[in-house]
Amino acid sequence: MASSIVFVSWMVFGLVMATNSTTQVEAARAFFVFGDSLVDNGNNNFLVTTARADSPPYGIDTPNRRPTGRFSNGKNIPDFISEALGSVPTLPYLSPELKGDRLLVGANFASAGIGILNDTGVQFINIIRMYKQLKYFEQYQARLADLVGYGQAQQIVNNALVLITVGGNDFVNNYYLIPFSPRSRQFSLPDYVRYLISEYRKLLMRLYDLGARKVLVTGTGPMGCVPAELAMRSPGGQCAAELQRAAALYNPQLVDMIHELNSQYGSNIFIAANTQQQTTDFINDPAAYGFTTSKVACCGQGPYNGLGLCTVVSNLCPNRDAYVFWDAFHPSEKANGIIVDMILSGSANYMSPMNLSSLLALDTKTRT
Repeated sequence: MASSIVFVSWMVFGLVMATNSTTQVEAARAFFVFGDSLVDNGNNNFLVTTARADSPPYGIDTPNRRPTGRFSNGKNIPDFISEALGSVPTLPYLSPELKGDRLLVGANFASAGIGILNDTGVQFINIIRMYKQLKYFEQYQARLADLVGYGQAQQIVNNALVLITVGGNDFVNNYYLIPFSPRSRQFSLPDYVRYLISEYRKLLMRLYDLGARKVLVTGTGPMGCVPAELAMRSPGGQCAAELQRAAALYNPQLVDMIHELNSQYGSNIFIAANTQQQTTDFINDPAAYGFTTSKVACCGQGPYNGLGLCTVVSNLCPNRDAYVFWDAFHPSEKANGIIVDMILSGSANYMSPMNLSSLLALDTKTRT
């Protein structure tokens, strides 16, 4: 589950020469995605792990009604950003199709189950933790340089949009995973949040060192309000107070840290999306956004359809667009689309220091 990206449209000008030369592609902006299941486009399909979404009914609302590895009934957040910018979706980095001209579009390095910390999601065993995602980003850049040359590869990366969504699992699949978890014995909640922020800062600085210059960072959603937490912690249907407290501590500190980094680098490299506020809006008034319910997942079982995995034997709603949540943790395709609308054009209540459209309007030639 849950927590900067810009890949502008790419156009292939089929200048295929009889000499076996590479097709020439003009990529206005590449797009790179890092993080967890909220943005995983299918990397975990290629791993031996239980953190997978490659079985029905996942993908039920895709054109071919087949699962893609996205934790959604259809599109996820990266897909909607790609669509808004007129680009094709990025491929998972582990996909064998990611080669040749498809490298110019960017890549998705995200992996369901991971967190900021390397000990988050240990129950999923074989997942691509953040340090490995960044290693893959280095590998990608070497492959890109082989295709277009080092200078052009560096320019593509510098001009790219990067999305990173990570942090939610560090609470639900670490600190609060079991009573008296190792991390909860090691840290009080305020100290744990400060530790997470300090570790996240290192990840963002590493992205900068690797060439990222336009980075969209999403906070956690209202973690205590997802169907899984309602089912396990709140029989009365109220958002779980302790997880809500965690989100309320974490998200403002994340924004402060991003402002500090921008000041350190002397430029608005990072922008923060307040996905907690957007999803809270859904939860408080689902009808205002065309939803019927914000408590019950479309796919699942048990109270609020919040227990266990979404499988072919789960309860499945007939109208996915009526539900804020697709499964126990993840938004529906419709909710993902509304979240991206907020990311693109939201006010200061949702985006800091600016929205994505404003970020993309800045000079793309900025260099260090």
